[in-house]
Amino acid sequence: CHPVPKPEGRVEVCDLSPCPPRWKVTPAGPCSSSCGLGLAVQLVTCVQTLQGKEVLLEEHLCPVAEKPLSSVPCVIRTCSYEWSFSEWTECSTSCGNGIQTRQDFCLNPLTRQQVNPTFCRHFPKPIVLRGCSAGPCPEQLLRPRSHGAGLQSVTPPVTTSAVTAPEGRDRDQELPPSAVPQEQTKPSAGEENTTPRCSWLLLDVFLTSLCPAGVCGKLFLNATGVINMTGVGSSDCTVAIGRPLGEEITVSVLESSLNCSAGEVVLFSGRMMWRTGCRKLPLSLINSRTNTLVVKQRVLLPGHGVVLQYNSRTATKKYHQDCDKQLFGPQGEIVNPVQLPDQRQGGVCRTFINVAPQHRIALRALYTDLGNESNQTHFNYILVRDVSTMRTVVFRGRQQFLWQSTGSQAEIEFHD
Repeated sequence: CHPVPKPEGRVEVCDLSPCPPRWKVTPAGPCSSSCGLGLAVQLVTCVQTLQGKEVLLEEHLCPVAEKPLSSVPCVIRTCSYEWSFSEWTECSTSCGNGIQTRQDFCLNPLTRQQVNPTFCRHFPKPIVLRGCSAGPCPEQLLRPRSHGAGLQSVTPPVTTSAVTAPEGRDRDQELPPSAVPQEQTKPSAGEENTTPRCSWLLLDVFLTSLCPAGVCGKLFLNATGVINMTGVGSSDCTVAIGRPLGEEITVSVLESSLNCSAGEVVLFSGRMMWRTGCRKLPLSLINSRTNTLVVKQRVLLPGHGVVLQYNSRTATKKYHQDCDKQLFGPQGEIVNPVQLPDQRQGGVCRTFINVAPQHRIALRALYTDLGNESNQTHFNYILVRDVSTMRTVVFRGRQQFLWQSTGSQAEIEFHD
């Protein structure tokens, strides 16, 4: 092309339309916690590219639904937490037997500051309630003491009576024969040396709500059924399904009128599963994987809710031991160790207690014998777990105690 005159070079603008606004994220800063789970702050801004340059815009010009989080979780190293306690209170009575209590706290050992008790939930802790004696009352000095008087040392000042089923009770709350505790016979004086040591607990259940809205707060024990949770008149509605050990529960959603964008949701929880959902619920099939399932529905608008159909079947995998027991309330006695047909001890035996969601559970030890101090081991104890908070309490020796749940589910483990 050398003989041909060369034209002057030109630069033309190819597109004058600006780029759409977008979110820009700067690298996250330092972690807020020196150990365990913390938060790292990151700067999120709304920018737009105009002719090759970034221009800062107001946040409402960027898509709100796509905005990144301004803080992200971070972990530098694992924390080791521990339980701490206040001093014991004075004995609740001026004479005779009473109780003492103390407060528990979860501490970060590095900072010695209190943290959320959830961080300590996997660590067993000593008791927070114990029996005490302020000496004999004047009237007791005039008569001999009965053999069973010592069993009342942990009875609290507030009396709670056992709940009996009212007339006209919902059929689904009737207990199957396998769920009712059988009467336990105590050994006679000549047989005490030949029987294994026992941890004998008395279970009482007390009501917290006597008037649940419709199905809310009920426990369903039938093998199959339909639960209509629409239009219950309560923003939070909880129901429970229970079956004997060895079975599992499947739930299908027949209808759903939940408003997902408003935050309405259904939670399915069991001992081995946890699932929430709202969208595409009618196509869902939920498997409890064990013999119990709790369904909690949260609605904001009147008339909304779901209709569930549940069925039970033999579990595909064994999730319990032969010596485990299941109780559905409202009251009963638990005796351990459980003697198996082949006379073997069951190892670590568990008792699962599930009551209606509007109920709570109280455990009172009538008699415990985990050995004297000379033959006790570190692995010889009773562990009680509050399922709703996953907090555990450990009892040792010949300690009598009173324990109350915060929810409707409890687990007891007998370690020997």
